[in-house]
Amino acid sequence: MPHTQIDQSVINKTVWKACDTFRGTVSANDYKDFILTMLFLKYISDVHQDKVEELTAQFGDNPEMITAMMGSQSFKIPAGSTFWDLYDLRETSGNGTRIDQALHAIEEANGTKLKNVFQDISFNTDNLGDEKQKNDILRHLLADFGKDSLNLRPSSVGSLDVIGNAYEYLIKHFAAGSGKSAGEFYTPPEVSDLLSIILDPQQGDSICDPACGSGSLLLKCAKQVQANFAGSKQYELFGQESINSTWSLAKMNMFLHGEDNHRIEWGDTIRNPKLQDTNGGLLHFDVVTANPPFSLDKWGHEDAADDHFGRFRRGVPPKTKGDYAFISHMIETLKPQTGRMGVVVPHGVLFRASSEGKIRKQLIDENLLDTVIGLPEKLFFGTGIPAAILLFKKQKSDNKVLFIDASREFKSGKNQNILTEDNIQKIIDTYKKRETTDKYSYLATRDEIAENDYNLNIPRYVDTFEEEAEIDLIAVRGERLVLQAKLAELEIEMTGYLKELEY
Repeated sequence: MPHTQIDQSVINKTVWKACDTFRGTVSANDYKDFILTMLFLKYISDVHQDKVEELTAQFGDNPEMITAMMGSQSFKIPAGSTFWDLYDLRETSGNGTRIDQALHAIEEANGTKLKNVFQDISFNTDNLGDEKQKNDILRHLLADFGKDSLNLRPSSVGSLDVIGNAYEYLIKHFAAGSGKSAGEFYTPPEVSDLLSIILDPQQGDSICDPACGSGSLLLKCAKQVQANFAGSKQYELFGQESINSTWSLAKMNMFLHGEDNHRIEWGDTIRNPKLQDTNGGLLHFDVVTANPPFSLDKWGHEDAADDHFGRFRRGVPPKTKGDYAFISHMIETLKPQTGRMGVVVPHGVLFRASSEGKIRKQLIDENLLDTVIGLPEKLFFGTGIPAAILLFKKQKSDNKVLFIDASREFKSGKNQNILTEDNIQKIIDTYKKRETTDKYSYLATRDEIAENDYNLNIPRYVDTFEEEAEIDLIAVRGERLVLQAKLAELEIEMTGYLKELEY
């Protein structure tokens, strides 16, 4: 019997309800990991249960046959380790120990797919209080996810990105509530869509995000290949993430989406790039894309001049702004023929002088910069500043740079603006046409950019000035005389009232 299709809002309400279970006990940044790990366990348990019921209907009550058939699926859950096993025992003591044991068993059963993913998450932690308080909190958490409405079976979930969407939902709300920047964690889905469509990943491509967060941008690129090549999974996904708990989410996300052909590393991309070949050199990719943290302080300036990968040969970025450190790294990981790249940056990257200006000039002189896209303000939670997308190519069809000013076309929101499908399509169409259009885009020559001292500030190239309508001074004077006459009448009338009131 088919299940009712679940809506993302149901999942969001559940994870927000689970937040209430933890509030006042641990910080939001910590309980986010508990909630998303439990969501992961619930999801794979529902998928597992779905498969068991399907095989039971097919082969009857034949445990040996069902166990053998279950062994061929993409992931394994050992006996006693499903969410429902834990849920049934929630009223008894030892919830923390049982959850940790279940996660460890699942990690072990699935080999390299989930290796070390749960190493930094423990539900049996004193951070949740004494044994009784901890057991009560985890009992409530299991109850939150055990509701009938939260059916995460494939027939109900469809194409939803369960972990990724819930992660983005939580990050947005934490950022909006606390005022802290979440820009380094969260890329709005429409920006990911735009990047994945413009970079146009092909069958057989290697795709990398060196600041991959929970992996949503990589998964969007994977979906592009699948959509354009009849569901093909002939591509490779690579990523690196510096925050261990976020790396774990990326691994869970890949696992949930059946993305077996991936390599996601944990570590600092600038100080310690992990995506290396067998000779200790940087791996090279067809597509490189990222939304790195804006203007990162303490990014690794002290060691950059001696970088043995040669990433900073065009210059060392300033000590307190790591934007060009990520750009320089990404450029050096592009394949010489097919390499293309899209990176989200703050606007300062377009015009700041000194060492950044020298790096920018070199990239333009090498004819690597392809397109500059200005985005609307308030797209990114945690910051109201507008961002831009820089597109680079190793092999360009011309020696010009296209500027697109998409900053004024968006759907307004209370806390966040949104790019609509029409807004995105206009950017894509303009990018493909690669020509000047009135008040929206400009195809600049290298000479023009040089005349501007290699300043890429978009208003220098795209003229969005709107002439104000001419004012008819004779008509305005006539209106003014009429108003003056009315005012004089009102003054006489008011004087009369004041006399009657003996003022």
